[in-house]
Amino acid sequence: MAVSNEMTTSQGNGVANPRMAVSIRGLVKRFGAKTAVNNLNLDIPVSSFYGLVGPNGAGKTTTLRMLTGLLAPDAGSVSIFGHDVWTDVNAAKRMIGVMPESSQIFDRLTGMQLLVYSGMLRGMKRKESIARARDLIKAFDLQDSANVMVADYSTGMTKKICLASAMIHSPRVLVLDEPFEAVDPVSSANLKDILIEYAATGGTVIISSHVMALVERMCTHVAVIDKGHVCASGTVDEVAAGQDLEDRFLQLVGGRHAAAHLDWLDGGAR
Repeated sequence: MAVSNEMTTSQGNGVANPRMAVSIRGLVKRFGAKTAVNNLNLDIPVSSFYGLVGPNGAGKTTTLRMLTGLLAPDAGSVSIFGHDVWTDVNAAKRMIGVMPESSQIFDRLTGMQLLVYSGMLRGMKRKESIARARDLIKAFDLQDSANVMVADYSTGMTKKICLASAMIHSPRVLVLDEPFEAVDPVSSANLKDILIEYAATGGTVIISSHVMALVERMCTHVAVIDKGHVCASGTVDEVAAGQDLEDRFLQLVGGRHAAAHLDWLDGGAR
């Protein structure tokens, strides 16, 4: 575990660890004068449910985009089960499932059509794509909406079909950026159950989230990211260090201050 700005030897020697589901070394990304990710090092164990947490602008989404091959780093490396994402890109991407945002999918297709298309896009035969799409439609309780255009889905249903499209090729690593944002409690519970079962079968789940209670309840491991680097990483219990995870998070990233006293904000008491 690395519960400080100091990296462990395995993370700090610049050599990726092929025994890990994901091994990140010296990752850097700049946008003009801003350094979004600053020499980030992290190892994500196989079959872990790994949470990435941090304040807005900490570099979580940028890190995930580089991890999944969607954004080229300025320096550093990411390997998936020993396959470098940027030099062995096809092998790495075959092992990754990325949950798309609702704006990134073809929402004029029905749910069933979208899943079959997603499978075939991954090189699957049409017959196999159809069979897996049916299984996923059932698993996500979308039978009544299978032949409805995704554009007419609710937010929760759209999240489900996006997650299903990321899972259809049976990836070894599933990457989800804020998967429960704006999802109702029932849909959220169903998504969580499916993800926990997936991790239990040997899959590795990586999620970013701002909800500490969710991370503390669901994740086996967590990394706190601030200003583009890892402040702490390890199991949830190790990082929490005997505290509530949210309190520990605030202690690590700072930024909390006394409530502002606005004389005019009195709730109508005057």
